[in-house]
Amino acid sequence: MSATLVGIIGLGGLFFLLAFRTPVAIAMMVIGVIGIWVLNGWQASMSTLVDESFVIASTYELIVIPLFVLMGNFATISGMSADLYRAAYAWVGHWRGGLASATIASCAGFAALSGSSVASAVTMGRVSLPEMRRYNYDNRLATGCIAAGGTLGILIPPSTGFVIYAILTEESIGRLFLAGVLPGLLLTVLFMVSIYIQTRINPTLGPAGPRTNLPGRVKALVDAGAMIGIVVIVIGGIYGGIFTPTEAAGVGAFLAFLLALIRRKVNYNAMSTVLLQTIRTSALAFLILIGAHIFNPFLALTQIPGDLAELLAGLELPRYVIMLILMAAYIVLGTFLEGFAMLVLTLPIVHPLILALGYDPIWFGVIMVIVLEMGLISPPVGVNVFVVKGVAEDVPLKQIFSGIIPFWIAMAICLIILLIFPQIALFLPNTMISG
Repeated sequence: MSATLVGIIGLGGLFFLLAFRTPVAIAMMVIGVIGIWVLNGWQASMSTLVDESFVIASTYELIVIPLFVLMGNFATISGMSADLYRAAYAWVGHWRGGLASATIASCAGFAALSGSSVASAVTMGRVSLPEMRRYNYDNRLATGCIAAGGTLGILIPPSTGFVIYAILTEESIGRLFLAGVLPGLLLTVLFMVSIYIQTRINPTLGPAGPRTNLPGRVKALVDAGAMIGIVVIVIGGIYGGIFTPTEAAGVGAFLAFLLALIRRKVNYNAMSTVLLQTIRTSALAFLILIGAHIFNPFLALTQIPGDLAELLAGLELPRYVIMLILMAAYIVLGTFLEGFAMLVLTLPIVHPLILALGYDPIWFGVIMVIVLEMGLISPPVGVNVFVVKGVAEDVPLKQIFSGIIPFWIAMAICLIILLIFPQIALFLPNTMISG
């Protein structure tokens, strides 16, 4: 039996396990261990299992995951999410659809602290949905903007998606974080433009709220100043070469804890919640990385990634056409595969091809994360849609999915812009000062 045939059988077995809702990390471990055993023997298989598990668990750079998760959890209990929403509401709430735009803006701000799309959607949904309902916002716009805004959590740094991409491709975490800043802001603006267009066509979707006077706006902005300060210190420190990403994560977590302490939000129950949520999220991320690092050597032994790269290169298609094919394939995969699962399963195959085509892997990391975002709001999986459903239990899923369509189109437009102008993603990483 050839190595390629073993690889095809292994991939089939992997999708079989996933179809029966086996956690992606466990599925990759099982297939990786069995595959290496078949190709290289039991001793090599066990050695890979032990060695890769130890390497991931002891990798210094991966401390960024629990530290940034911890920062986001401290930000949640300190009330920063409410401060963000009030500030955004004060400045844009009087626009038509202004509460929805405020939700997008506050999601973008909270994303810079949480690094999680689910956390952003849940937190901002609980804050903004009651306000939008008070002003009779249409359920489609109200839930759609929360689901879409939450996806910014894995694009605007710090992002667990970028960390996993960096580890799997051996790229710089700091450069990837900076690469997500401008595309994240671009997507935020496109979301707000989408809201403007929707409410312009149908004003009943999102009526204007009350206008806040200038002193009220300034006060709301000052109240959110602590969060803005933490974001500037963390991202600015990485850009200026003052901190490594790991050091920036430690500084950010400490400042978020300090703010929660000053606001008297730190008590036994709050700390228990923060630490347990941090442990659960971090353990899941580490388990996925361990599974990927066991599955990837098996995939390399099968020579499937190299064969596929040679096949596509042999078609002599323009590289932009190949990129469009890859993006379309990822969008389709995103309709039934969870985002991180898609990332760890496909990168070992796709990354060598991206390098062979001459694309910048940092730029492609941003493209990958945006496609993951599209998967987060695409049926039938649409993780963020089901998260929002948990916040808005009385809204049918059909209405939520209907509400995200304009935002999905905005994401597609963002992808096209980045494909034409890759400098948007590469400007900050290429001008950063090395720490």
